[in-house]
Amino acid sequence: MGILEKMRLDGKKAFVTGGARGIGKSIAIALAEAGADVAIVDIDIAEAEKTAEMIAKNTGVNTFALKVDITVKEDVDNMISEMIKRFGRVDVAFCNAGICMEIPAEEMTFEEWYKVINTNLNGTFLTAQAAGKAMIAQGEGGSIICTASMSAHIVNVPQPQCSYNASKAAIIQLCKSLAIEWADHNIRVNTISPGYIGTELTLNSPDLAPLIDTWNEMAPLHRMGNPDELQSIAVYLAGDTSSFTTGADFIIDGAFTCF
Repeated sequence: MGILEKMRLDGKKAFVTGGARGIGKSIAIALAEAGADVAIVDIDIAEAEKTAEMIAKNTGVNTFALKVDITVKEDVDNMISEMIKRFGRVDVAFCNAGICMEIPAEEMTFEEWYKVINTNLNGTFLTAQAAGKAMIAQGEGGSIICTASMSAHIVNVPQPQCSYNASKAAIIQLCKSLAIEWADHNIRVNTISPGYIGTELTLNSPDLAPLIDTWNEMAPLHRMGNPDELQSIAVYLAGDTSSFTTGADFIIDGAFTCF
């Protein structure tokens, strides 16, 4: 069997949080194109259903959409129950959902700080924990991939986003810890740290779109990344060819953090 055949995900059962659009949608498409059945998990159920229908039509894999608030444990537990009910198991968890607020630290309320930390860090923990418990019960291992950010490694400028940066740095250390704790269960836990990615949300954001020229001027490649430029690393981490890869963080940022 050649390397391309080994990288197929046929028979794998995956979920992607924040899968309705942007990076999550792109990764869900990639996992499906590689052969995995995929649950599209998002708080925006209408958009999640559109994405699930599109993936099913274009790839032929089994998909379904599920409305989940990743900060609510009951929602996350229900997600895993639905995965097992519909797919029979959980092999791949792509914990991607997150938010960012560009607010100067001295002006940020505690409620605003907590909302980012609760969504990004607590939500990632809840979804990764639920997936890990299911994989442990299955006894056959699995792969958990969490979206961190180059913002875990550098302080972005000119936008102020201390809560986002802190949450993403914490996600990397969380996943390293889970990788050690679950190594004996053959559960691999890794993070992907994207740089500036040209998602529809970013390109159309009234707060972020004006900063794109500044980012591109600073960037070694003088451009933002595209969501599909994250697909190959996600497929690699989801599949069996990455069996010796755990506790790692993959910075996909066009060398932005090399400065």
